[in-house]
Amino acid sequence: MTDISNLLSQLSTLLGPRGLLTEASDTAPYAEDWRKLYQGSTPAVIRPADTAELAEAVKLCVAAGVAVVPQGGNTSMVAGATPDANNTQLVLSLSRMTKIRAIDAVDLTMTIEAGVTLKAAQNAAAEAGCLLPLSISSEGTAQIGGVLATNAGGNNTVRYGNARDLVLGLEVVMADGEIWNGLRRLRKDNTGYCLRQLFVGSEGTLGVITAAVLKLAPRPTEIEVALCAVASAEAALELFTRFNRHDPAAISAFEYMSGAGMAFVAKHIPGANVPFKAAHYALIELATPRRNARLREGLEEVLAAAMEEEIVIDAVIAESEAQRLSIWKLREEHAEAQKREGASVKNDVSVPVSRVPELLARAAVAGQNLIPGMRMVPFGHMGDGNIHLNFEQPLDMPGAEFLARDHDIMDMVGEIVRDLDGSFSAEHGVGRLKPYMMPSWRGGAELAAMQRIKAALDPCGLMNPGKVLP
Repeated sequence: MTDISNLLSQLSTLLGPRGLLTEASDTAPYAEDWRKLYQGSTPAVIRPADTAELAEAVKLCVAAGVAVVPQGGNTSMVAGATPDANNTQLVLSLSRMTKIRAIDAVDLTMTIEAGVTLKAAQNAAAEAGCLLPLSISSEGTAQIGGVLATNAGGNNTVRYGNARDLVLGLEVVMADGEIWNGLRRLRKDNTGYCLRQLFVGSEGTLGVITAAVLKLAPRPTEIEVALCAVASAEAALELFTRFNRHDPAAISAFEYMSGAGMAFVAKHIPGANVPFKAAHYALIELATPRRNARLREGLEEVLAAAMEEEIVIDAVIAESEAQRLSIWKLREEHAEAQKREGASVKNDVSVPVSRVPELLARAAVAGQNLIPGMRMVPFGHMGDGNIHLNFEQPLDMPGAEFLARDHDIMDMVGEIVRDLDGSFSAEHGVGRLKPYMMPSWRGGAELAAMQRIKAALDPCGLMNPGKVLP
């Protein structure tokens, strides 16, 4: 059996008093996932101050045969950063590595450490007159390392792509403690395998991302946001198609929300102001760095035509920054509102954009057939086909009883998604929650290749064990 006490003594000497947490009261928040589905246990939380300390800490853990669980802001929806309950895995927190090393407004790049929150990174880019276009609901807490390790998507994927599309270079501590410095700012670099893309989306199972070079964009000079009540999911898709045909370069986000989800937000989130009741909602954001682009005119033109044809039933356009944030709050608070409403089973799925309405229609019927009274609460990124197809407990069913059916619900959704040529994991990752799905969805040559990569880069199996791969 591994002598954890000796390892902790070595880590304490290496990291100092701020770099190692061992008291149960200090480590407990790191051992539970955000959704409170998994309660783990850890002897200690490692908090290195820089990449060199992190690398040495990993080497000590490897020598002792002790697994590490990299953790950013602990906002994972699939428990991707939660240790198991055996009290043998150490949590590796990046929270002290918060330097913004460089911003180049000509190159439009930012070199940043993994512990910086996404919101802080956005603010730093804005101060330099640039835009970091990645935006997710948890951006105030989520850290860059975790965002990249999970290949987060978010609201602006329709315009700028997922996290991996914004990564030019990485610095990574490998599973053996060696440091790979791939912090290159090059737009073209075709020299062998693209290692950075191997670590983006790997959920900490191959190594620990410690810093990154991210692409920035010119800061918008015009932003317009509208919230619409639409006649149906098909109408929401038609509205997106019309905006796409009108000016695809202007669309920065196109979100869908259901009436059920908006009702939860109005009920549970203080200060949430839903301007009208509807069964289906669409949120549109247009943005451009072009001067005098007249986005407002284009927005009103498309909405007016859609209202004439009863595709849009009602609409409100933000008249100020405060109103823009107020509209976005209605979308961003969906996850928190569902959490406060009760037990929910979350499905982060994607299908071709054209098949989103069919996904919603079929899931509504299948859900009632599986568990009568179960409430479907879909929302998400209709513009890129990623819908968070969540189900809330029936009013007459205890939460624990409902959550015990989580695999039944996920499998029901999965069958529909598979039939629509989609994916069971669009942007949240696989984590601890969904590895059982991997053989049926990614089996054969694809899963075998993943397992060989894991064995080659982490032969001891000490990097975030139990995640992603079955």
